[in-house]
Amino acid sequence: MGKKILVADDDFLIRDLLRDILEQEGYEVAAAEDGIRALEYYRGHQDLDLIILDILMPGKNGLSVLREIHRNSRIPVIMLTALGSSENELEGFQEGACDYISKPFHAQVLLARVRAALEYKAVDEPENRNRYTMGKLTVDLDGCTVRAAGVDVELTNKEYQLLVYLMENRNIVLSRNQILERIWGFDYEGDIRTIDTHIKMLRTDLGECGNYIRTVRGMGYVFQWEEGV
Repeated sequence: MGKKILVADDDFLIRDLLRDILEQEGYEVAAAEDGIRALEYYRGHQDLDLIILDILMPGKNGLSVLREIHRNSRIPVIMLTALGSSENELEGFQEGACDYISKPFHAQVLLARVRAALEYKAVDEPENRNRYTMGKLTVDLDGCTVRAAGVDVELTNKEYQLLVYLMENRNIVLSRNQILERIWGFDYEGDIRTIDTHIKMLRTDLGECGNYIRTVRGMGYVFQWEEGV
């Protein structure tokens, strides 16, 4: 049996299209027509591997569902919407969405993002939590070692903590305040721009893998990489 995916969208044509695309790739697909039913299904099926949520749904909108799911789960969620505003996209990332797809979408692009989201879940499974491998970058949490594009990399303590935090939250935009509180602590009284300095040094140290750390203007930073890069 393939990976289990829940699709929630109030448009039955979109639901049927997503089901057809995903089932043709061997995925097991369940569907919900609104946010309330999506939550009910999720609560009764903790073995789900991925959820695809439309933002504009009756009952509970997609962002509300995402928020409730991520109170006690890190299951990857892809947001699907016809909205084109960057504010909705940023809000989705801030609430923990791992990706964001606008309608209309291309089937192969959708499948590529589904595979990337499922790969992220596999990296985060308990048996794999002692090591993160994403693209050409590997971090061994037991040995506190980093290997980028086949080369061992020496990082400062803060750079290492920063990298792990970003990888733990792959595809989630982290604000400078979030990073500062996590890495430097609540009582840090220095300049917040130290984060930008450490990001710059970390990118340099990681060489070609440094471009996995991307700047989101006006928001912060996100760790992203595309399969095969």
